[in-house]
Amino acid sequence: MTQQSESTTTTPGATATGPTATASTTVVTAPVREAGPPAPARPGHPGTVPPASPVPPLAEPRPLGEPRMWPRTFHDRLTAPLPGLKSLARFAREGSVRPGKEGLADISRVPVAPGPLPRVDARTVAVTWAGHASWVVRVGGLTVLTDPVWSRRILGTPARITPVGVPWEALPPIDAVVISHNHYDHLDAPTLRRLPRDTPLFVPAGLGRWCRRRRFTRVTELDWWEAAELSGVRFDFVPAHHWSKRTLTDTCRSLWGGWVLTAPDGRRVYFAGDTGYGHWFSRIGRRHPGIDLALLPIGAYDPRWWLSDVHCDPEEAVRAARDLGARRMAPMHWGTFVLSAEPVLEPLTRVRAAWEAAGRAREDLWDLPVGGSRILD
Repeated sequence: MTQQSESTTTTPGATATGPTATASTTVVTAPVREAGPPAPARPGHPGTVPPASPVPPLAEPRPLGEPRMWPRTFHDRLTAPLPGLKSLARFAREGSVRPGKEGLADISRVPVAPGPLPRVDARTVAVTWAGHASWVVRVGGLTVLTDPVWSRRILGTPARITPVGVPWEALPPIDAVVISHNHYDHLDAPTLRRLPRDTPLFVPAGLGRWCRRRRFTRVTELDWWEAAELSGVRFDFVPAHHWSKRTLTDTCRSLWGGWVLTAPDGRRVYFAGDTGYGHWFSRIGRRHPGIDLALLPIGAYDPRWWLSDVHCDPEEAVRAARDLGARRMAPMHWGTFVLSAEPVLEPLTRVRAAWEAAGRAREDLWDLPVGGSRILD
C-alpha cells in the first residue's frame, strides 16, 4: 500500500474559518507546500528529530459539526498491506490470541489503584487512566474522554481482567469525546449510549454517519492534519499506522489516527489511539513540537509477524516517544483486555526496561495503575 504524505484537507468554496459548509461540500486532499521552519521545542523536551524539510503550518480550525463528504474508502492511507490469505492461514495454523497458563498467572499483579479524580481548574492539565485506551483528560477547563470503553466485555474477547479505573458515576460532566478509529475495543456503542446526545464528538473522517445514526448531534469529522477548537482547546487529528473495520463490508471505509490536544497556554497531550511504529511519529513531533505527555500503546503485540504493522511493542513505544519529542510518556493499551499472546504483565516490565535503557528520567515514565492519575506541572 502507498504511504500518505503529510497533507491537509481543503474545501472548495469555503474557508476553514468561514461559515459552516453545506451538505454538498466536497473534500479534496492534496499535498501541502512546505513553508516556514518548525517552531523550536520548549526546554526540557528531549529527542526532537530535526526535519529534513520545513514543516507546513498547522491548519486553521474547521467549524464544529460541519457537514463533510468523504471518499468511499481510505485504503490509500494504509502504510502496510492488510493480512492476506497466506497470513490468515499461517495464523490459523500457529497463531495464538491468548497467552498460555503461565502468561495469565500474573493477572492479579496488574496494578489497579482507583482513586478520586484530581481537583482541577481551567489551568490544570491532568490525566486519569480508566483502562485500555480510555483516559479522562482534563485540559483547559474541559473534561475529555478518549476512546471510552466502560463495558465489561467487547465483541470477540474475554471479559476485562481489571475493573474500570473510574466508575461512570464518578465522572464529571463530559465536555468532549475523541475517537481514534472504529474497532470495537476503541469505539464502544454501549458506553457512548450513556452520554447525552449533545456531547461533542471528535471522530475520524467517515465515522460521522455512525455517530449520527445514534442521534449524536454535535459530531466533528476530521481528516489527518486537520483541527477543530472547543472552548479554547485545540483538537488536531494526526496519522497512525493502523486500519479500520467494524463489519464484514466496511474495511477502511473510515479513517484512523490519534489526537493532539493543546491547551490555551500551549501545553500538549498526544493520544496515539492504536498504532504500529513508523514514520508518522517524527512527523507529528515536527508539526506539534513540545509535546508534554504522550499516551502511547504498549500491548497487544504478540505474535510480532502478525501484529507489528498495527501495534507497537514496548520498545517501539519508547522510540515513538523519542521521535515525537515528548517530555513524558504514559503507557496504555495493556492490562485490560487480553487481545494477543504476550504474558499479561510483560508490557509493563518491558516498557520500564526500555525507558531505562534509553536513558530517560524515571519520573517521566508515567506507568500508572488502572485508575491512577497524574497532573502536569
